[in-house]
Amino acid sequence: MTSRHPETALIDIGRDAERDADALSALSDLDSANADRWLASLSAAFAAGAAALDDGAHFPHDNLARLRRAGLLSLTVPRSLGGHEATLAQALKVIRAVARGEPSTALILVMQCLYHLRLQANPNWPVALKQQIARDAVERGALINSLRVEPELGSPSRGGLPATVATRTGDHWILNGRKLYSTGSPGLTWFAVWGRTDEAEPRVGTWLVHRDTPGIRFGERWNHLGMRATGSHEVIFDNVRVPADYAVDLQTPGPSNGMDPVTALWMSVLLPAIYDGVARAARDWFVQWAAGRVPSGLSAPLSSLDSFQQTVGRIDSLLLNNRVLLDAGATGQIATNEAATVKYLVSKHAIEAVALALEASSNPGLSRNNPLERHYRDVLCARIHTPQNDTVLGNLGRSAFAARCTHAISSTEEQTP
Repeated sequence: MTSRHPETALIDIGRDAERDADALSALSDLDSANADRWLASLSAAFAAGAAALDDGAHFPHDNLARLRRAGLLSLTVPRSLGGHEATLAQALKVIRAVARGEPSTALILVMQCLYHLRLQANPNWPVALKQQIARDAVERGALINSLRVEPELGSPSRGGLPATVATRTGDHWILNGRKLYSTGSPGLTWFAVWGRTDEAEPRVGTWLVHRDTPGIRFGERWNHLGMRATGSHEVIFDNVRVPADYAVDLQTPGPSNGMDPVTALWMSVLLPAIYDGVARAARDWFVQWAAGRVPSGLSAPLSSLDSFQQTVGRIDSLLLNNRVLLDAGATGQIATNEAATVKYLVSKHAIEAVALALEASSNPGLSRNNPLERHYRDVLCARIHTPQNDTVLGNLGRSAFAARCTHAISSTEEQTP
């Protein structure tokens, strides 16, 4: 890479510092109009580089650096520790803006937000370690994410013990294993590795590993249909030494109770918001393209045709539904036991909206010279996140039948003299 002339570098540094100051000022109140304007400019800036990131499956280092300078990598860190302590509605606003520009960056940010959301309330972590992780996010923009999925295990939400094993040796653990789909791995400072002990009666928990620890390497690189800039590579831990007090939340394996209701609600709002952002970017491109495309046989833009107007109407109705659902989830109007349904519906609508634009635009929509095909590849990834559709729908169905049985029993008891 060619180095910049010193004077040019100094000018760029000065501009970065000025932008950083503007960002910190604008984001001091996430509910302000200044924050809205700054986030809109962020969306446009991220969108300008999104195609290049997708094309080479490049990690979005520059995007994350801009979020870091703006203090957004500590979005859900408590205010007492220097973070924003954002509400769900405020976090949703930020994620929407980032996702509309570049969704892989948004997914990495969501993982960061969710981890810090409940970290300080977790009684199974040493207080000093929790505060260290929080300060690292505030002062250095350090990223953290859970590494849970494995080649043999698949998704941990389906049950089973991890093959990643930790052996206690004196004042430390030796960790060995490999993790798949490790979102953000090239930029993570902390790997929160789910594993088990090699004890006669194994315990499962988290081993917190700093990225500079010897024995960490990347295996198979992320080469996916969509969300190609997430850096979700295979990460291999080969005799990695972990301090004893960096093994946290070690427990006897048992039936999974799932995540706590607050985290489940946040995840069910923020994850689909990424794909709603993708669908809105797709919608904007389609409207602009149809308004500017004038076939010679028509002598008028495609936007003048009723079929195209109806297509945009269908897309906008789906996105309106999404907005209402996400806003309701973010403002406490959705019960926690129904939160997963928001994730299911918003994701479904986002995929359908982009598919409608793709069908109507035909070859131009599928051309790699236009962003719509990238948006379509990205939005399909909404289906892979936990909880998957079969789990959501199965739980809804079981709840319905259980409620019917309860009602039937109650009715019988009332009729018994």
